[in-house]
Amino acid sequence: MNATHSHPFYAMHEHGFVRVATSTPHVRTADVAFNRDAILAEARRAHEAHVDLLVYPELCLSSYAIDDLHLQQAMIEAVEAAIGEIVKASAQLTPVLLIGAALRKNGRLYNCALAIAHGKLLGAVPKSYLPNYREFYEKRWFASGKDIRGQSIRVNGHDVPFGTDLVFASEVLPGFRFFAEICEDFWAATPPSSLGALAGATILCNLSASNIVIGKSDERHMLCRSQSARATAAYVYCAAGHGESTTDLAWDGQGVIYELGDLLAESERFSLNPELCIADVDCDRILNDRMRLPTFNDSGEVAGRPDETFRTVPFRHAPAGGDIGLTRPVSRFPFVPDRAERLDADCYEAFNIQVDGLMRRIESTGAKSMVIGVSGGLDSTHALIVAARACDRLGLPRTFIRGYTMPGFGTSEGTKSNAWKLMKALGITADEIDIIPASTRMLEDIGHAFADGEPVYDVTFENVQAGLRTDYLFRLASQNSGFVIGTGDLSELALGWCTYGVGDQMSHYAVNSGVPKTLIQYLIRWCATTGDFDKPTAKILLAILSTEISPELVPAGADGAIQSTEAKIGPYELNDFFLHHVMRFGQKPSKVAFLAWHAWRDTGAGTWPAGFPDERKNAYDLATIRSWLEKFLGRFFAFSQFKRSAIPNGPKVSSGGALSPRGDWRAPSDASAAVWLSELEARLP
Repeated sequence: MNATHSHPFYAMHEHGFVRVATSTPHVRTADVAFNRDAILAEARRAHEAHVDLLVYPELCLSSYAIDDLHLQQAMIEAVEAAIGEIVKASAQLTPVLLIGAALRKNGRLYNCALAIAHGKLLGAVPKSYLPNYREFYEKRWFASGKDIRGQSIRVNGHDVPFGTDLVFASEVLPGFRFFAEICEDFWAATPPSSLGALAGATILCNLSASNIVIGKSDERHMLCRSQSARATAAYVYCAAGHGESTTDLAWDGQGVIYELGDLLAESERFSLNPELCIADVDCDRILNDRMRLPTFNDSGEVAGRPDETFRTVPFRHAPAGGDIGLTRPVSRFPFVPDRAERLDADCYEAFNIQVDGLMRRIESTGAKSMVIGVSGGLDSTHALIVAARACDRLGLPRTFIRGYTMPGFGTSEGTKSNAWKLMKALGITADEIDIIPASTRMLEDIGHAFADGEPVYDVTFENVQAGLRTDYLFRLASQNSGFVIGTGDLSELALGWCTYGVGDQMSHYAVNSGVPKTLIQYLIRWCATTGDFDKPTAKILLAILSTEISPELVPAGADGAIQSTEAKIGPYELNDFFLHHVMRFGQKPSKVAFLAWHAWRDTGAGTWPAGFPDERKNAYDLATIRSWLEKFLGRFFAFSQFKRSAIPNGPKVSSGGALSPRGDWRAPSDASAAVWLSELEARLP
């Protein structure tokens, strides 16, 4: 715990996180006392790690693979006695314990998950689906609990809730609600955890024994990932490990934690030592996503509203306060593919979504050309290579593309040269229109001070140039029976960093409108380094990537410094981070700041996208993050919506969302940002 960060902002529990873990303790076949002590040893270790919920393997008190020993009365009574000792010891421990044990009732023995918290046995959940095929013979020993609801069971002289209709809910952390199922249950066609999620559980737990065979680890991953995504939940899976009987089977002790289809943590398999697999689950993110998914709520209606019929078992525990870190991966670039093993496939998919969208627009319009302004910057470069690939796939010559570089008052020789080199390398129809004479004439006509020789480089000065460029492109499209390809990207739309109407906000088809700046940079690098284009083109693409991002509407200063976009509106890597968490999940500004601080404060922590250049790896402190987040909130909520409300067509690319008013994002153009700015001000140190 970091004592220097005493402000509540630094406490992950304040932001809706719950620390969960799987435990694969030492186990000795049929030795209840040994297993009890091993369970408690791991519980104490989890306590030191500030874990809130600790999930153990199936039947971990007795061990799973003991066959007919499950039915021995001495074994049954030893297990029940050990449960009482674990319950007593839990009074001094932070984690809620979810252990596996067999319980008897009315002449039947049930394979159960037992929830224990703060010196109390909260309830017992029986296994619904008993495997009785191939190596499994559970129906020989256990009764199915699939129809048990509304019942109680007596354990050590106390009656506790018993059934498959239990959701355990924290009275301390509002989003912390969990449901338990056991091993085979989630191999079933209708896993009980689906109803548990619809009943309000955010964390679905699976206590499993699950012997290991070749390929089974992948199958578990598939099921966990699928269930966490389908049920809009976290899924915590824990399998039995070394120490279980190997008479006929072997065990790998796999623990995995998924959230909304994303893998948060995985244990070491086949370890001889006890394993704690820990991750912080974002319960707020889960609940926010459910609000955005009517299908989830419709499923609850179809299922008979389990949120009304299931029993809620409240519990109190003592989660750690203060800064205990954040144990989960937080992507610095949430829009960028970050799976190294899937990098080519993900980039191929993103690039070709744009290509396919543009191909269909070419076909539907019957156009004789595409018209594009080529500045030598990132956005026009990416739009141009998308257009080139669309022509290739449609069997059209690249001369179908008419590219124009239109230097103005601030255009540098470097970007102009890159624009020409790129157009020539791609083999398109290329031309140049100097907009300085027309811009000067317009500034004179409107009586702008620049026309009188004064160095006034205001918004009007910039918009005259941006507007003329767009005006030329539309007239050229008319003249050549074509349409204008928009080059502006998702990041610029979020910030309103574009000229409205007769300006770069407008086009006939905005091919980049679903792609944020950080993804454009990555896709260009991918195109340049994977052989997708020839070597001369790749060399130019890499040169463009190294160029300062600038609208180049203002002449360079006396010192040669050019106009910098990011100095004005903030680093795109931060703005894209803010955008993803605000747009996709509706996260509060203080939580966005908390996540950004953990993602960006240390270049040596966490992971970077594969191939990301070392010299471009930046770090930001909380003060810097706060400053740019305030500016983002003002621009996104209060300033720029009117520009987004009138954007042209363009394809959605990322699951993170798009800003089309016909798609992911609908908002009033005259909203205030006060709510978001006030929340940020109130919650940050």
